[in-house]
Amino acid sequence: MKSKKTDRKTDYSKIKRKLYLYVLVAILIAVIVVVFLRVFLQRQGVVGDGIVSFLENRFYLQHQDAMIIYQYAIRNNMGIFISVAIAVCFFFLCRIILSSFMKYFDEVNDGIDSLIQGEGRQIELSAEMAFLEQRLNMLKQTLEKREQDAKLADQRKNDVVMYLAHDIKTPLTSVIGYLSLLDEAPDMPVEQKAKYVHITLDKAYRLEQLIDEFFEITRYNLQTVTLLKKNIDLYYMLVQITDEFYPLLAASGKRAVIHASEDLGVYADPDKLARVFSNILKNAAAYSKDNSVIDITAGLSGDVVSITFKNAGSIPNDKLASVFEKFFRLDAARSSDTGGAGLGLAIAKEIVVQHGGQIFAESDNNYTTFTVELPLQPAV
Repeated sequence: MKSKKTDRKTDYSKIKRKLYLYVLVAILIAVIVVVFLRVFLQRQGVVGDGIVSFLENRFYLQHQDAMIIYQYAIRNNMGIFISVAIAVCFFFLCRIILSSFMKYFDEVNDGIDSLIQGEGRQIELSAEMAFLEQRLNMLKQTLEKREQDAKLADQRKNDVVMYLAHDIKTPLTSVIGYLSLLDEAPDMPVEQKAKYVHITLDKAYRLEQLIDEFFEITRYNLQTVTLLKKNIDLYYMLVQITDEFYPLLAASGKRAVIHASEDLGVYADPDKLARVFSNILKNAAAYSKDNSVIDITAGLSGDVVSITFKNAGSIPNDKLASVFEKFFRLDAARSSDTGGAGLGLAIAKEIVVQHGGQIFAESDNNYTTFTVELPLQPAV
């Protein structure tokens, strides 16, 4: 906190120096005015004679009348004239100083208008406002990036909806086709009928999955992650999740192997954390090579619990940074039976961050590793 305050004082140093300079100039002018007035007062005789002569010549007055007017109208009120002169001088000095500083507010106002209107030009301020110019341009870049990210996310969402709509049509067409065959041939052989029923059921399951993806898109922005933490047997949770994925993995010759201590635990929301691991394992199952092993390693390092999922298969470097963005899907998933809405890893990241942890991915030419790090927070 002290460093931030020090930086802020340093930021305003140029404006302070300019203000001090203006004040110094104002003081010098005030001194000059006072000196001039003192000289003026010391030479009242000469000045008075000049005023009396002016009144005589201008208004055709007698010398005695001009002296009386000068005595009662001017000389007796000399203090008032001096005070007015000082006040007028002070007013103009203040106005000059304020006008010189008002331009800074005009520049900031123009910069804010540029932010609101989304103009592409850089915000430029006076040299004394360089620190604020830098911050406004940083804010401008941040807002532009957020706008681009929002547009990209919206485009991805529209693409995903389009892909899912197309994918839904395929299993639905199959379901209608096979049911029509069964309806048109009631005396169909039992083996053939069983085959058609099995295919229809698989397509119906796929259709259900795609519909769930549509609901997932809707729920993503409507739900708020609320954590109900408690002590969890982490090893047992990983065993349960791998057992649930066994049929999906076994269908392509894959298997998940857990490397963790059986007494490993963590303080977290069990339902939300299970969803994180399920989403990561689902991603690993979808993109790993057939007949490969998915290694799940969990351990404790200080006060951090680390869980890694390593599978055979790589993610291109240009897409690795985007895997946790919502509605992001690798191109291959769009036409596969396992392609989802691209929300699984985004939701996983949100849950992990809510737990005070972090999640990241690494990939080389052979393997991809997802790592989840959670703080070890025992129940109080």
